[in-house]
Amino acid sequence: MADKSLIGRVMSHGTVEVENGRLRFFAKATGETSPIYTDEAAAHAAGHPALPVPPTFLMCLNSGIGDTRASLAILQLDLGRILHAEQAFDYRRMAYAGDTLRFETKIEDIYDKKGGALHFVVQATRVTNQHDEHVADLRSTLVERRG
Repeated sequence: MADKSLIGRVMSHGTVEVENGRLRFFAKATGETSPIYTDEAAAHAAGHPALPVPPTFLMCLNSGIGDTRASLAILQLDLGRILHAEQAFDYRRMAYAGDTLRFETKIEDIYDKKGGALHFVVQATRVTNQHDEHVADLRSTLVERRG
């Protein structure tokens, strides 16, 4: 069970270069049919300088930054008892293939519900680009079932 003293703690940070191939793979895997996500000429024709990062792809990039097992150990969460409860995105500007994105994830909140039967951990991630411009804020909530 995560302790409230962890609120504010940085859980992971790092940078990732956004690659055309990964964007195309993600578009295909998610059934995205707009050519702006797979064809550079179509992206340019639509006014983009490169392939744009599709919605939710930032979460995929962020998942490669930290060490999930180490985070769960710090939070004292049992992998067999947790679920991904919520995910939210607040986009500030577009990100594109070729950008280098920096991710920093902190514990935003820890709380219980249902008389302590459910334990929630909220993580917030700030994403900036190579120009130190604010790209997005990601929010993810895990819930651990106790008892």
